Amino acid sequence: MAEELNNVTVAFLVATEGAEQVELTEPWKSIEACGGKPVLVSTDAGTVQAFDHLDKADTFPVDRTLEDARIADFDALVLPGGVANPDFLRASAPAVRFVRGFFEAGKPVAAICHAPWTLIEADVVRGRTLTSFPSIKTDVINAGGNWVDEEVVTCRGGDSVLITSRKPDDLPAFNAAIVAEFAHSRVPG
Repeated sequence: MAEELNNVTVAFLVATEGAEQVELTEPWKSIEACGGKPVLVSTDAGTVQAFDHLDKADTFPVDRTLEDARIADFDALVLPGGVANPDFLRASAPAVRFVRGFFEAGKPVAAICHAPWTLIEADVVRGRTLTSFPSIKTDVINAGGNWVDEEVVTCRGGDSVLITSRKPDDLPAFNAAIVAEFAHSRVPG
């Protein structure tokens, strides 16, 4: 990837368990490969348990808890999917506030697979075009979003950019889109 992400810090928000591992690790590697700094943020300290669909995969150390994470410290946000991960996050008031804060600050947000469930809870999909895992299409529509069946969607409506993809097969397009967008998103301060 030709984009440079020097001095770009990206929060990856996941619950303590349930994140789809490849949707965490592949975007993470893309950010690092371009010189960016990914930071694992979670609801609790310690480690997070990732999954390969329904099977436990690897664990990853938490860099910051939501209690210690400040939106001002980050240039962008990535929300990996998995079924359980966004379900846990949407039930966490601090996680929902954190997600909404990126939109309020005008910083780009990327979400893949079931992760738009957290966006729905944060009430940030209304009037936006996005995609997701097909099983939550109705949830997106009911929250006022315009759901489309595409491998990656970059929506520039509103104050911040929203990048979404459907599933792990879409990761190459998702990673290219987030790197390209995040390279131009450095917010001074």
